[in-house]
Parts: sequence; structure tokens; C-alpha cells
Amino acid sequence: MTMIVVTGATGNVGRPLVQALAAAGEKVTAVSRRVGTAVVPAGVLTVAADLTDPPDLRPVFDRAGALFLHGGGAGAQALKSRDILDAASSAGVGRVVLLSSQGVRTRPESESHGVLLRSLEEAVRGSGPDWTILRPGGFNSNMYAWSESVRTRRTVVAPFGDVGMPTIDPADIAGVAARALREDGHAGQIYELTWSALTTPRQRAEVIGAVLGVPLRFVEQTRDEARVQMLRFMPEWAVDTTLAVLGVPTLAEQQISPAVAQILGRAPRTFADWVQDHISAFR
Repeated sequence: MTMIVVTGATGNVGRPLVQALAAAGEKVTAVSRRVGTAVVPAGVLTVAADLTDPPDLRPVFDRAGALFLHGGGAGAQALKSRDILDAASSAGVGRVVLLSSQGVRTRPESESHGVLLRSLEEAVRGSGPDWTILRPGGFNSNMYAWSESVRTRRTVVAPFGDVGMPTIDPADIAGVAARALREDGHAGQIYELTWSALTTPRQRAEVIGAVLGVPLRFVEQTRDEARVQMLRFMPEWAVDTTLAVLGVPTLAEQQISPAVAQILGRAPRTFADWVQDHISAFR
């Protein structure tokens, strides 16, 4: 049995992916900067490495047959993707699954959502191994940004309260990634991944309140207020595109994709499912 290497293994997608692969009996190496402090299933190897420092990764690919490559989000700017892929290909990795973004198609002019990740996709397609590209929209886990205000003030503060988006449970992204890493039939495919319905920030706040058993107050921010807050933890070039997506989404960004159901053979997990699993963050 060959090894499957999962980068970004402590993240919102990487963590459930490692769990899914281990549960399926696969040999897994979990890679992250701080993976040594993470709880991983028994038998999973852990390697602390930095994706912006490819020499760290060369030993990781020894005896590896497949690679899950985390696109890096805003950190894609520092990712040395071609060096990573060259190291993987030289070691004999035959299958690469890339976590990219829907924005490569819907916001091609954006540095954060389009240009950087499109360059990474091109590197993956030209690297040699069979490839599969995952392009999710918004993550349910983005609502962790509300956790502190929910815990302390029973309040959700967010912009664009009535704009609907088909956000997705990262566990469903992980489920699709696990299939693409383990099964034939996914080579050369680009999968856009969403939930099966649109929900607004106001509706998501209501769901969190329902699961908690207490009503939450929803406070709608202006765009400028949200921008100031987001600049505290995101680069400016990522903030402006994110606000554009959240506030004035294109038809493509609100489109429902059937890919999760087609690949996993079940309906995508609901936002309420995600909240139930992570309610401790909001108590």
C-alpha cells in the first residue's frame, strides 16, 4: 500500500480528510506547520513542514503515491508550487488532488481568488501526475468568525445579511478529495463544490441560535465596517475580492453544483449539520 500525503492537515478540510483516509485503511502522512500538536488518528504519520520551503517536503514524498495539495488561500502568494510538484513527481507520486477555489472561474481578474490559484492549477496540470482540481465556494467554517460574539454577546455581526450563498461543509470537500485520491475515474476533472441551497448570513445566524437553544441578535455591518474588521487578519488584496463575492455575487457564485451528491452518492451536509458538529465553538 502506498502512502497518501495530505498537506494542510490541521485545517478545516485537511483534518477531516486525514480522518476519512485513515478510516478507509489508507496509509497517511499528515503535513502541516504545527501538525505535531494536532490529534490525528492512530497510525497516521505526522511531519511538521512549511509549504513555502519545498526542501522540507522532499523526504515526505518517499514511498508516496498520492498528494493532496492545499492551495493556500491568501497564502498562495508564498507557495512554491512548482518546486513542490517537481519534488512529488520526482519521488514517483502518481496522483495529485488540488484544493483550489471557485474564484479561478468566477473572479479570474482577482489576485487572491483568480490569478494566484489559476497559476497553481496550471502548475498542477503540467506537473506529470494524474490530477484532479477541487473548486469549492464559501466554507461553512468561515462562520467561526462569529464564534466570539456569539459566545459573549449572543450576537452575530456580519455584512450583506440577506445575500444568499451555497456555502459548503469542509467535510464534504474532504469526502470528495478522499474519493479522488483513492479511486480511479477522477483524473483530469475539475469539480466545483457547493451545498444544495442558498443561505444568507441572517439565516445561518438563526440556525446557530436554534442549535444553541437561544435566540441570537443579528447586526448587519456596512461594507466599510466589515472591511476594517477583515483587514486585521487578511491582506487588502484578498479583502476586497471577498467583500465583492459576499456582497454582489455573480450568478456563477450562486449556482448550485451537483458534484458532491454525484461523487459521494448522498446529499451534501447541511449548514445545521456543520453547526451541530462544531457547536462547542459557539457555546
